[in-house]
Amino acid sequence: MHGAFYVLLVIAAGPALAGTAPVAVLPPAAVLAAVYGLGVIRRTDRPGPWLAAVTTLWLLLLAMDHGFSYVAFPLFFLFLHAMPVRWAHPAVAAATAAVVAAQAGAPGGLTAAKVIGPVAGAVVAILTGYGYAALYRESCRRQLLIDDLMRTRDELAAAQREAGRLAERQRLAREIHDTLAQGLSSIVLLARAAETASPEAARDRMREAGRTAADNLAEARRFVQALTPPALEDAPLPEALRRVTARTVPGAVFRLDGDPCALPMETEVALLRLTQEALANVARHAHADHTAVTIAFLDGQVTLDVYDDGVGFTPGDGPADGRRTFGLHGMRERIAALGGTLTVESAPGEGTAIAAAVPVGSGARPRDTAEAAA
Repeated sequence: MHGAFYVLLVIAAGPALAGTAPVAVLPPAAVLAAVYGLGVIRRTDRPGPWLAAVTTLWLLLLAMDHGFSYVAFPLFFLFLHAMPVRWAHPAVAAATAAVVAAQAGAPGGLTAAKVIGPVAGAVVAILTGYGYAALYRESCRRQLLIDDLMRTRDELAAAQREAGRLAERQRLAREIHDTLAQGLSSIVLLARAAETASPEAARDRMREAGRTAADNLAEARRFVQALTPPALEDAPLPEALRRVTARTVPGAVFRLDGDPCALPMETEVALLRLTQEALANVARHAHADHTAVTIAFLDGQVTLDVYDDGVGFTPGDGPADGRRTFGLHGMRERIAALGGTLTVESAPGEGTAIAAAVPVGSGARPRDTAEAAA
């Protein structure tokens, strides 16, 4: 509209510039161009004085030469844009009346065309202004929607980061409880046993404590490097479970059913940790005469059972001293994360049986075949 204003202003002043009309209109036309440009460059929240100056100069030019009637069209949009509706419409009507009056004084007098033209221009300007206003409101609504989506996205990202942080904390809690905490507990028990044992037995206890401490050190380094558990680095899962069983509960029986197949690393880690936790509980609390660990590779799933004939407990009851426990809760979380199930059966004086079942993908193959393919 600003460009249209200047184009129409130059066209209206063209006869004077060409010398075919009085040059008296050129000074006020130049002043109008300067005032209009100054208002465009230096925008203000109160455009009233500027609009008044532009309108006054245009009316002066219109009174001097009816050729400046065409400049009214961009002024219509200026009124509609810069003024409230209650003032913009009367201003457009007044400008239209001024144009009709100026055309009436032109050669040929007032004709229907000289009335219809300005009125049609005013109507087009008003309708265009309403259309622009509707588009502007829609744009504002879309911008509000975009802002809301951006805020929602940021909130969702923050929630996902928090969920990831909590999941990582739970994972580390399970890892520490199932490895470092169990190992440190074993070291404490071995050290206490060495205090009251014979020199030869004490040396055996201290050597076992040293091996346990070395294993814990390897586990701690794995936490930092996020590598495979040391027990699974040099042995398949069944052999790792056999070693853990023999080391944690001497005399416990280990059984393997079915053909071992290659499992995802997270599945092997979960089953190893479950066995470590269950056997550590047997060693500390069960006072069992017999303990058995069984892993079975079946069609579509792998199962792990840990049974002891110890003192048992009532599932759901916490320790008598009110301490918060994490063992069974951590077991369930590990197995549930793999889409499996964990069942705990026990009663006071009747031993304990822990059974886990984890689904195995259709691509599982016997371990020797999988290793050969690798």
